[in-house]
Amino acid sequence: MTVRSRSASWTIGGLAAEGVRRLSGAGKSPGGLEARILLRRALGVTELEILAYPERPVPRAAAGGYLGLIDRRANREPFAYLIGEKEFWSLPLTVGPGVLIPRPETETLVQAALDLAGDGAPLIADIGTGSGAVALALATELREARILATDASRAALRTARGNAARHGLRNVEFLPGDLLAALRGRRLAGRLDALVSNPPYVREADWAGLQPEIRDHEPKAALVPGPTGLEIIRRLISDAPAWLRPGGWLLLEIGRGQARAVRALFGPAWTEVGTRRDLAGVIRVVTARWSGPPASS
Repeated sequence: MTVRSRSASWTIGGLAAEGVRRLSGAGKSPGGLEARILLRRALGVTELEILAYPERPVPRAAAGGYLGLIDRRANREPFAYLIGEKEFWSLPLTVGPGVLIPRPETETLVQAALDLAGDGAPLIADIGTGSGAVALALATELREARILATDASRAALRTARGNAARHGLRNVEFLPGDLLAALRGRRLAGRLDALVSNPPYVREADWAGLQPEIRDHEPKAALVPGPTGLEIIRRLISDAPAWLRPGGWLLLEIGRGQARAVRALFGPAWTEVGTRRDLAGVIRVVTARWSGPPASS
């Protein structure tokens, strides 16, 4: 295929082919699909127009914008950041640099929370909400619930608030602060029915080996808590009893191979400690029930 100069004119069909060529050359196996999605967004055209009018000329500025997106993707910038969106629990969510991209495996955490939520109007806190994915999925399914979503990143909270407004979800409240400290001063101690969290759990030693899309673009603080990967999980297990009602649940997403170590962190006041596997068969979620403080003698 002949490579065009910057001054050459482009057609829709020519751009579509060039996008596929560049992404395929960069080793992107679903390059055709990604190239067409980027083309539709960059040019404001439909899939039908791409197929029906491949000879239609494209203004130079629009063509340059599209090829710029293609080159960014070829350089391993996350596709979700390029299109500004990622679907989670059938909800299209706005995402961007500085906000962790929701993963399909995190839907395991949502399903576990729904299974344990019970009837009525549960009070649930999502700790480290990021884009709001977990909190908004729960708010969608549990319309009578009150959901509190916390994050230390104000940029993440702005994104999460925007996503809540996008879907008209008003049963979610967003609170800035570090982990459970965001709940202070709101008379919530001992009242929560559930605490859910997809915390950072990647070991520091594993960071360099992650895919470039993650390592070079997503916020490290949202993925790596420290050397062991268990630092934040340990804090959540330690601090959760102050906020849960007796019988309330703590649900944590964990990494591959961490289940045994995480289960060992729960003391005797925690009961029904269990795990959930994601669709790939990986133990992805640990659940535990707070039995309450020991009865006084």
